[in-house]
Amino acid sequence: MNIDQLLSPLQNCPCGRAHRLPPMAVEIAPGLLARTAEILAANDFPRALLVAADKNTLGASPGILDILAAGGFQCVLKLYDDMRVADMRDVDILVGLCANVGGVLSVGSGSLNDLCRLASFRAGKAFAIFATAPSMDGFASDSAPITENNFKTSIYCHAPGVIIGDTEILARAPSILKSAGFGDMLAKYVALVDWHVARLTIGEYHCPRVAAITEEALRRVTSMAGRVTAQDPETAGAIMEALVMTGLAMTLAGCVRPASGCEHMISHFWEIKKLERGELSDFHGRKVGAATLMAAKLYHELSARVNIDFHEDATDWDAVYAAYGPNFTRDVRRLNTPTVTDETTPERLRICWPEIRRTVQTLLPAPEELLALLRAAGAPTEPEEIGITPDLAAAGLEFHPYMRHRMTLSRLRGMM
Repeated sequence: MNIDQLLSPLQNCPCGRAHRLPPMAVEIAPGLLARTAEILAANDFPRALLVAADKNTLGASPGILDILAAGGFQCVLKLYDDMRVADMRDVDILVGLCANVGGVLSVGSGSLNDLCRLASFRAGKAFAIFATAPSMDGFASDSAPITENNFKTSIYCHAPGVIIGDTEILARAPSILKSAGFGDMLAKYVALVDWHVARLTIGEYHCPRVAAITEEALRRVTSMAGRVTAQDPETAGAIMEALVMTGLAMTLAGCVRPASGCEHMISHFWEIKKLERGELSDFHGRKVGAATLMAAKLYHELSARVNIDFHEDATDWDAVYAAYGPNFTRDVRRLNTPTVTDETTPERLRICWPEIRRTVQTLLPAPEELLALLRAAGAPTEPEEIGITPDLAAAGLEFHPYMRHRMTLSRLRGMM
């Protein structure tokens, strides 16, 4: 993957920021498993490694420990049964295991990468990824969504120095994981709308050229919707590259805006409420895909309204705290004191509403189009398909904006 070519349009960017990436090598091609040690060595990766994997991801990477050993790497293995939730307790454990190594290699995707990303950052160690499934968009990101006391927050840390994607392994990944990656990509339509909404309503930083990287990744992935679950290395490689592009966009923007909007917050709400009951959620991208469809319906309904009586925020905070419950009330208070709507006014919303409407109608495909894309990719489209009850689905749609101190179009409903 040619990162220099990706960065070229960002030189002297009109947004006023100097867009830079930390040193990063991204290798996406067939047959890279056998070259893992060679690639790490070529990028001066430390020879003493903590390798984190679970039984599924290690099984998908046959012989990787022997390959590393033969290449002169000394490995300590942290093997999980099935890593599905990136929890701060595991971050702390991994930090402790980093004492006598120079770098951390995550063999896997999703939660494993998030744990290793934050743990390696806190331990001051190098970080690399050997991807086993094109299942999410955070490979090249410099933030990690982590659960602590069952509440999920995104924590800025660092991006990996090396990303390896063997397209033959990626192509053999379970279809459910590949469709999850597609769902995570489709979410970018809503995320890009919310980024514009934040620019218009509270003057948040926005870079059209960074947004264009996500838009290009979206074009690539949606053009392959019908081939997502095929065991085709070329398709898997193209999807993996698009997923990496969105992570790079987040790192270049210094925020999650190019890839995460209200649809991620809906998914996070569902996840924490299920965790509170001791239940695991479905895969992140599958939840996010279904939430994207719900968000698109809401946003198009709102954008159809020409005249809105904007007023000061009338959020019913008692209802919000009741929806989150006593286990999460402290987090919600912290994230909403002050609340993000304090940064705008009804008059400003009245002025920018026509442009917000145009943004939704221009950037966000109709729900019917998104539905067809999700179905073509074998991804779920209804909350019930991912174990979300109608009541939880409705609560997520209503109360998700309070998961973050972040302006979204859905957060403005309290001012309408």
